[in-house]
Amino acid sequence: MRVRVLGCSGAIAQGCRTTSFLLDDDVLIDAGTGVGDLSLMEMARVQHVLLTHSHLDHVASLPLMLDAVAAIRLSAGVPALQVHALPGTIAALKTHIFNNVIWPDFSAIPSADTPLVRFEPIEVGQELKVGGKTVEVLPAVHTVPAVGYAAAAESGYWVFSGDTERNPAFWQRVNQLPVAMLIIETAFSDREKDLAQRSKHLSPSVLATELDLIGAAQRYPIYITHTKPAETGLIMTEVQRFDQMPSRVDDVRHDIRWLSAGQTFDL
Repeated sequence: MRVRVLGCSGAIAQGCRTTSFLLDDDVLIDAGTGVGDLSLMEMARVQHVLLTHSHLDHVASLPLMLDAVAAIRLSAGVPALQVHALPGTIAALKTHIFNNVIWPDFSAIPSADTPLVRFEPIEVGQELKVGGKTVEVLPAVHTVPAVGYAAAAESGYWVFSGDTERNPAFWQRVNQLPVAMLIIETAFSDREKDLAQRSKHLSPSVLATELDLIGAAQRYPIYITHTKPAETGLIMTEVQRFDQMPSRVDDVRHDIRWLSAGQTFDL
């Protein structure tokens, strides 16, 4: 499985695109502004979108992508794009975006029987079969209903935390998986740790305690994502500072790396 990082920033700025990952060429994990770097034909090849939650930085490109490829998909007669998300996320999209006020309701265009998009509800613990891939829905702890994902690949699981704060249930499940790589958010610096806690994001000091929950036998690269552009430099410094110290529970150093848009991984 090839994973292409389309966007991994917590906000927009020059060179910063918000969260989206392309698995092979047909499955999107989230649909942030990074989707805009795909060509029309690349967007048209996407058959499944798996959303972590309803916040704008993770869904902004979904309505725009549907509009961009509508004519291509209709002329080719391909099935409706399937958007997999928690019921609360689907309700938010229908109420606040695909409501014929902010954007057309593509779940009824060109007709309710043959729409451009179909919303498929998911639940934590569910194992999805999408595009020949197996993806498990993982728990997340955020201000709105949210999940993470674990996608099975030849070398192990690609694991994405989604937006989350402290999350023991996530680690309980991840420690049962043969993980090839973990992508985990750290949105704010410790300078903003109170804001991080209120908005249910991680800061470096809390990330350190979360990584202590990794099983003693588990060793894999950990990629930091979702940093706020104005905070990225400070977050990097703070993460590097704690990463130079052995873990407080098993005297190991974690293999922490930095994610950037444009990276690809073959797993």
